[in-house]
Order: sequence, then C-alpha cells, then structure tokens
Amino acid sequence: TLLKHADTALYHAKNSGRDNVKVYSAAVTDRLRRRMELDASLRVALERDEFQLVYQPQIEVATGRVCSVEALIRWQHPVRGVVSPVEFIPLAEETGLIHEIGRWVLRTACADAVRWNSAGAPVAVAVNLSPLQFRTAGLAQQVMDVLAATGLAPQLLEIEITEGVLMDSTADARSTLQALRDQGVRTALDDFGTGYSSLAYLTRMPIGKIKIDRYFVAGLLSGRDNAAIVRAILAMADSLDMDVTAVGVETLPQAQALPAMAWGY
Repeated sequence: TLLKHADTALYHAKNSGRDNVKVYSAAVTDRLRRRMELDASLRVALERDEFQLVYQPQIEVATGRVCSVEALIRWQHPVRGVVSPVEFIPLAEETGLIHEIGRWVLRTACADAVRWNSAGAPVAVAVNLSPLQFRTAGLAQQVMDVLAATGLAPQLLEIEITEGVLMDSTADARSTLQALRDQGVRTALDDFGTGYSSLAYLTRMPIGKIKIDRYFVAGLLSGRDNAAIVRAILAMADSLDMDVTAVGVETLPQAQALPAMAWGY
C-alpha cells in the first residue's frame, strides 16, 4: 500500500510539470482515478459516436441574418452525461487525441454546411483549431482535402485560431495562414483583447477577422472602459479592412449597442 501511494504521488508530480514534490492524499488518488477513467473513455468516444456538434449563430448586425455558425463540440458520456470541452479538450491535447478529434470536427462541420446549403440555407461554418492541430505539418492541405471530400466551397469555411498560436511559430503560422487564404478559406483570430494582443500580428499575418472576447461584450453596458475598448477594436479593424465578431451577445441591449458602436465610433 505504501509503494502504491508513493507511486500515485510520483505520477501526480510528473503530471504537474515534474521537478517538484507531491504528498499523497486520498483526494489525489480520486482525481487521478477520475482522470484515468476519462482518458480511457475518451480513447473510444469517437468509435462509439459519442461526440456531437452544436452550432452557435453569428448574426450580421446590418441585416439581422445568420451569416455563419461556429461549430462547438460536445461529449455525451454514457455514464457521466455531457462532459464540458473545458474538461476533455486539455486531456485530448496532452494525449495527442486532439488530432483525431479535430479531424472529425472539421469533416462533420463541413458536411453539415453542405447539407444546409443544399437545403437552401446558405451559411458559412467556423471551426476552432487547437495550437497542436495548427502546428501539424501540411495542415492547409489537410483542410483542402476535407473540403474536396465533402464538397464544401472554401469560401464557406472559416478557421479560428488563438493569439498563442501566432506567438509560438510566427514563420510557420504565416505560411499556413497564407496557404489557406490563397485557397479561399477565411481565418479569424479568437479571444482578441485578453491574450497577448500584439498589434504587429494583425499587420504581418493574413487574418480576415478578429473576435472580440466575451469579457468585453459582457461589460459593454456596465462601464466606460469596456465600451471604449470595443470602439477602439472596431476602428482598428475598419482601418485594416477586417471583419469583427463580438462574442457572447446575450441581451437585447447589447445587441442594440453594437451597431451604433460599429457605425459611429
């Protein structure tokens, strides 16, 4: 029992970045047990068709129409019910399963978009890529292969990345983004304003859209600072000929305030 507990503490220390000391406790054992169970379930989730996509609409303020949708993955665990992406995506990245899951998300989202367009509902679809996916060699070609296989026009696909991706591999990131743009695929920078927010990336990288983080949208009407930041982002994007999406609009006053800011900054 002593050796088993010591090994559990050792595993916890390694999982916490190594080069540190962890003391065994029953709570640690319970967390590790749940993590290992989740890891084992995650490895067979695709085979068992437990993942599904839900779509968040993106509304064009000028017309009020749904111009695109963002694909969001959900995991319907057979025992635990719906598992949040916040819980299983980091685990998928650590184990490398994110590549297989990411390919499934891209194929499924593109196939759904083709079905909607065939039914007379023309709408683009946005798909998030994790940093590990984005760094995959030949990513642009993989995307084009999925488009060819599903029949979706490149102009109807938008790839979303975070600012951290641009910091890690600037030259490779620019090459991948340019290859996607050359083929007609749009790219968007997610969570803008809360990360590194280096404006130099916006001039050096072929990015067509920035997404204002929901933190600023949530506080849009509660203080001058958030509103000022949103106006500044809108003015900057307009000067750089970029589109803007405000993430997390949940109330009518927020929806009504944004057009005025967009047209009267």
